Amino acid sequence: MIEREATSGETIRILLADDHRLFREGVASLLERAEDIELVGEAATGEEAVRLADELLADVVLMDLKMPGMGGIEATRTIVGRNPHTGIIVVTMFEDDESVFAALKAGARGYVLKDADRGMLLRAIRAVAQGEVLLGAPIARRALEQFAHLPMLVPPRPEKHSLLFDDLTQREQEVLRLIAQGLRNREIAEKLVISEKTVGNHVSNIFTKLQVNDRSQAIVRALRGGLAEQD
Repeated sequence: MIEREATSGETIRILLADDHRLFREGVASLLERAEDIELVGEAATGEEAVRLADELLADVVLMDLKMPGMGGIEATRTIVGRNPHTGIIVVTMFEDDESVFAALKAGARGYVLKDADRGMLLRAIRAVAQGEVLLGAPIARRALEQFAHLPMLVPPRPEKHSLLFDDLTQREQEVLRLIAQGLRNREIAEKLVISEKTVGNHVSNIFTKLQVNDRSQAIVRALRGGLAEQD
């Protein structure tokens, strides 16, 4: 796995994976007008997306779900497994629960419908590039509806701290503690006097090391280990 250091002032490198040429051309035209975003490659299949993600060191991949050969879910899982710092945004017409939760479980950090306004896609790109998660409004509502049917999470008695967090650096533990306090990446950056991009990298590392998919799961782990209660 090749890791690429980036600062908050760098251009966001985008790889676009979609088998419809006209859609790719439309997205390319949109991205050309954004000064902080650069389209570095295009793929028409999942296999090609995986290869180019390795070669081009993209910060964010815009991933269609239905493509010839390897589909978007498998491609997402493979890319995130090889390059956990790469953010995947699913861009699709499918908004059924199965597609949404399969994509998020595979490691996608964004989910935007193709008929969303163009500003939504740009916001998702910038958020995911900073290590955050952004779902389009219809998708976010579906996720909330699913969570509303789950029983309230009651943290069990704290487990031994060292067993849960030995793999985290001191800085990653600090970031996790602030996540558990409800702070967003920008607020964490201000508190620790580091860039948002650096915070995003720490968050990605935390998710990978704790084997969690989102901030909610990370918070549960922090509570379980007693980390959120420390000063």
